[in-house]
Amino acid sequence: MTNQPEASRLENLWSGEFGDAYVERNKAAGDNRGPFWQSIHERFPVRRVLEVGCNNGGNLRWFTDVLPQGYVYGVDINQKALALLRQTHPNINSLYSPARELPFRDSLFDLTFTMGVLIHQPDSTLPLVMSEIVRCSRRYVLCGEYYAAERTEVPYRGHEGALIKRDFGTLYRELFPELELRYETFLSKDMGWDDITVWVFEKQQ
Repeated sequence: MTNQPEASRLENLWSGEFGDAYVERNKAAGDNRGPFWQSIHERFPVRRVLEVGCNNGGNLRWFTDVLPQGYVYGVDINQKALALLRQTHPNINSLYSPARELPFRDSLFDLTFTMGVLIHQPDSTLPLVMSEIVRCSRRYVLCGEYYAAERTEVPYRGHEGALIKRDFGTLYRELFPELELRYETFLSKDMGWDDITVWVFEKQQ
């Protein structure tokens, strides 16, 4: 793995007590997200999915009823999140892995996605994380993140460099010309989300 001090610092932050507290605060975050994921699956039918930064499975849980057993995967670097996921949703394949070095072969998944994870990546390794997400997808890449027209750092619970808003949709298209935008929407707090913008891209063969 590339030696990147800032990435390592943030990974240590999220895998430690700071990340544990986040898991505890967000145990029920996915309870109202079913309608969105149902609409995504209807619009973009897939068979095998991967969420990078899956926390306790609040998003992935909605795929388990519509995909074959063993075809739903999630990775995270927080062991408390993974333990909770394995306890509540044992039918989801959950693995420990940093986002910048995913333990999967190329094009294994029909859909790879993040929801509020790229905002926590440092400038130094963000393109690497995004390239890993694209590499592991056979067809679709979904990105759900805080949007800003320009790079905007937001103070986050006393830590610097821990939350950065960007135009992730444009960045994906600039870095990976093979991606074509298929869908874009906004998910507000009253919909069970946190005012995030979602982009869905399709890889061109």
